[in-house]
Amino acid sequence: MAIKESSYFEGNVKSLGYQEQVDNISVGVMLAGEYTFGTAAPERMSVIKGELTVKLPGHVDWQTFSAGQSFEVDGDSSFNVKVAATTAYLCEYL
Repeated sequence: MAIKESSYFEGNVKSLGYQEQVDNISVGVMLAGEYTFGTAAPERMSVIKGELTVKLPGHVDWQTFSAGQSFEVDGDSSFNVKVAATTAYLCEYL
């Protein structure tokens, strides 16, 4: 197993990930800002600390998810995120 480090949006979003047998998971931190993420596979994002305001594919309204809450995103899509304060997350690739 190897740990993969990723950096996005000029270093404003960073994550550490691993894949082992059927698990493919990353944990990361997002600094304040607005971001658009693309997905290859379906994902479940869980907020660990802070909150994410998210506009999911096919939705008109933004939804806010706080620590302990999660949301799922279909594969081959994209979603928008607004981050008001530094937020930690867990991403499970389904």
